[in-house]
Amino acid sequence: MVARNIRSKPFSDINVTPFVDVMLVLLIIFMVTAPLLTVGVQVDLPETNADTLQSDNEPLEVTIDSSGLIFIQETEIGLSELIPKMKAITENRFDTKIYVRGDETIDYGQIMMVLGELSGSGFSKVALITKPLSK
Repeated sequence: MVARNIRSKPFSDINVTPFVDVMLVLLIIFMVTAPLLTVGVQVDLPETNADTLQSDNEPLEVTIDSSGLIFIQETEIGLSELIPKMKAITENRFDTKIYVRGDETIDYGQIMMVLGELSGSGFSKVALITKPLSK
């Protein structure tokens, strides 16, 4: 009788099934949570052909929604409170970038009133935000 080597060869294949399962679960989690991460007040921005702005740091956003309410980031404020709050937030740095977002259904005069308040108080880097034209 011939003795056979009972030892088997080492198994060298990598089982990628658990890796794929984890990746698919992470993909689903990111797909579900990504839309929830958008911050700000929901407004319908007008569409233009303007180029996108390149920014190194996070600018402040002043938003005017369709009912005329004014928000700094996500906090509702009145027009009379806008400048004191902006000065407090920016610590009187008038070169802070401020983006003004106005709903396309709102009266142009209301947007200009907010822009006038910001510019008149000394803020020098104020810009209007629009969304690109959909083609």
